[in-house]
Amino acid sequence: MAKNKSADTRAKGVPVSLRLYKWAGKWGPFKVRIPCGECALTEDVIKDTLAFELANAKVDFSIKEWLTYWWEPLFAGGGWHAPIVMVDKTVISQGEALNRGVLAETVIREHVRRFDLEGNHFFGKANCGHCTRGKAYLDDAGIQYAYHDVVKNPGAMYEMLARVKPLIGPKTPITTPQIWLDGAYIGGADDLEKKLGVAIERDPRRGKGSLS
Repeated sequence: MAKNKSADTRAKGVPVSLRLYKWAGKWGPFKVRIPCGECALTEDVIKDTLAFELANAKVDFSIKEWLTYWWEPLFAGGGWHAPIVMVDKTVISQGEALNRGVLAETVIREHVRRFDLEGNHFFGKANCGHCTRGKAYLDDAGIQYAYHDVVKNPGAMYEMLARVKPLIGPKTPITTPQIWLDGAYIGGADDLEKKLGVAIERDPRRGKGSLS
């Protein structure tokens, strides 16, 4: 029964479980009386990351008192030193203030496995000629889309990498832009050009855009 329950937590359409175990609570005659500054900082980091990098991710966030529920993180993932942060059954941080980059990347990777993109999405960056060209194609065709700046929003970059790598392979470099239409992966600006049937005069000096 426990095995089936664990499998359900990673099923399609199930929000990612995010839990924080704070230095608080009681166990028998013992009670935590001194607050933990790193626990408060970790809680603030989580809430701020949920509001920005993870704004589009489906996350079930909960906070528990470590001493009252000490066995949960210990038996599930070896967590014993608050603050403990768990994503599903995995401890991603303990004993120190949370690294928000680790949190965002881990949660988004799990979110991508469970939720497909819907609608039109454009992942790009400001100093990318191919992105400018791709957006012009969409604008000229009257196609509305959600634009995600992968430089200004690390969450967008993590999502782009997590969604594209399984499609193109781990050794293929990921360039910008990366485009989805009606939830279907298109690729870059050249792929979009072919999809829309855009006819343009080629510039032989044009190179390939990249994240670098």
